[in-house]
Amino acid sequence: MGRSLKKGPYVDPKLFARVERMNDSGVKQPITTWARRCTIIPEFVGHTFMVHNGKTHIKVFITEDMVGHKLGEFALTRSFRGHGGKAKEAAAAGAAAPSPAAPAKK
Repeated sequence: MGRSLKKGPYVDPKLFARVERMNDSGVKQPITTWARRCTIIPEFVGHTFMVHNGKTHIKVFITEDMVGHKLGEFALTRSFRGHGGKAKEAAAAGAAAPSPAAPAKK
């Protein structure tokens, strides 16, 4: 058994206390957090978290499939803009279509 299994999952104490208060009162409003390393536990299911990605807060609705993962896994920090641009798209479209000037082989 590894040391991390003995220690158990990390759950931010303030975040957990806030979720417990919301569960007791029955109110479900978005919870803003910077605790990306916090492990999702079954008590979080059904709540919406606003997880910070370094620039803004991303809405994350917690489902049962997410239990055991970290909050930060669902708020991506990098946005892929794509390789190339319009020139690459035009070249790809031109290569895919057959050239009308090329003679057909018999």
